[in-house]
Amino acid sequence: MNIYDFNVINVKGEDVSLEKYKGKVLMIINTATGCGFTPQYKDLQEIYEKFHEKGLEIIDIPCNQFAGQAPGTDEEIHKFCTLNFGTEFPQMKKSNVNGEEALPLYKYLKKEQGFNGFGNGPQALAMGLMLKKIDKDYKNNAEIKWNFTKFVADREGNVIKRFEPTESMKDVEKFIENLM
Repeated sequence: MNIYDFNVINVKGEDVSLEKYKGKVLMIINTATGCGFTPQYKDLQEIYEKFHEKGLEIIDIPCNQFAGQAPGTDEEIHKFCTLNFGTEFPQMKKSNVNGEEALPLYKYLKKEQGFNGFGNGPQALAMGLMLKKIDKDYKNNAEIKWNFTKFVADREGNVIKRFEPTESMKDVEKFIENLM
């Protein structure tokens, strides 16, 4: 099994097979429009512009499971992203990434790349403190912790990296660059 065995639904309600992206580097992200990490859309669009022609595809999956930070319809979310950040990468239907109703894709992603911590720095510390109140065992499970968690799959469809939202977007870009 690999990433190409999964489908997602786009903002138009169409079924999209990830096999469509075979041979590309994929970055799959759960996003939100009202999150402290929402400005990462700007960085993601810059990474997309820089590496899309070299084989990068970004799959944006809005998720409202974290403090209700992705309110609105799929169309409203899409409009917000394109108007405020000029996003051009594919955006999918708002979906769950944790729990019984999680997308099968996300169940697979979490199995392939578990949680390895938030790194260092003030944002990492703040995330850890907040999550201890929500899930005392957060360090020991693979669940998605917050919006803007990124998974990277190589050109063969292997999920090779998970970036937590607190990790530097410069590190994300450097990792992608090395795959090109």
